[in-house]
Amino acid sequence: MCAVKSPIPDNISEEYYQISAAILSSFPKYRPPVDLFRFRDDIAQLTPYSRKGQRLSNEQVEEVARLCDEGDLFVSRTDHPIYSQHIVKQLDLILVDRNLKESEVADICLRALALRFSDFADQPVRPVFETLYKDMMVFTEYLWQDRHRIKLFMRRLFREHTLAQHSLNTLAVGLWLFINSMGDGLKRRDLDRAALGFLLHDLGMARIPAFILSKTTPLKPEERDKIPLHPLSGIKTMHKLGLAFDEMRQAVLEHHERLDGSGYPQKLKGEQVSRIGRIAAVADSFSAMIAQRPHAPAKEPLVAAQELAADRNRYDTRYTSQLLTAFMTGAFSREGAATTALVLEAQPTRS
Repeated sequence: MCAVKSPIPDNISEEYYQISAAILSSFPKYRPPVDLFRFRDDIAQLTPYSRKGQRLSNEQVEEVARLCDEGDLFVSRTDHPIYSQHIVKQLDLILVDRNLKESEVADICLRALALRFSDFADQPVRPVFETLYKDMMVFTEYLWQDRHRIKLFMRRLFREHTLAQHSLNTLAVGLWLFINSMGDGLKRRDLDRAALGFLLHDLGMARIPAFILSKTTPLKPEERDKIPLHPLSGIKTMHKLGLAFDEMRQAVLEHHERLDGSGYPQKLKGEQVSRIGRIAAVADSFSAMIAQRPHAPAKEPLVAAQELAADRNRYDTRYTSQLLTAFMTGAFSREGAATTALVLEAQPTRS
């Protein structure tokens, strides 16, 4: 929420949002979906300007833009649900808008990051990445202010499997494990880099043909052979963009490596697998297991955590046991597990 300029009365800041240009531009131009109010200096009060859904004339559209630029355009707190949906266009508002509930912030973050990720997966070029990176830094700043907020995202794990939703699930699970394992030694730079690595770990899957990802029948040998190549495809994209720092490289290349050497693409074994790689392996597998996929039904989170913890030869028990304990004790049960409906569809992922 923008700072309310003086001499606007204090009570107005409690009942109205001052609209930023970014939020206004996200509304339909001629039919804003909220009631609009203008501030009149002569009486120091807000007065109604237009009703939600009312068609504005060209002159009114120009006047609304001018009022916004001058800081004199507001929306009522009663339209908060609609307003909050549009903050995805300017995610850094979550850091200053004290009217937002934590559950609302989490939903807004998921919507924004899903859109940014999908855009980048479709067009993996530097300008598109910069937009994603900006929102990711808002997300990690939000977590840095209070690390316990990662639980908000663990309560919102998606149960349908698309590339964007799988990546967001892996981001949440991976960061929860990473933050717990780092304890007081966690540094902001580590958080930023780990978050980017976990979110983009499966980017190479965007290059796998959609018909392979959506098949409900067993893959043909030539189709199956394409799947193990996706970590190499992902890291190649990151290298082209100059983003192959350690955490990115480890998350992208090692999330399918297994401690017994049975994984791919490098057949790493034991201590050859990095800490980020071990966490990414658990987070990626868990996220795939709990979501409905074309070739496999979704498992309940507790069941998935139990199966991973039992697979001691392939997964690091330091992380699988943390995950299992959390679900056994109901650590993420508060507020339920409501998920955010995504605006954009993304490709399904076959893991």
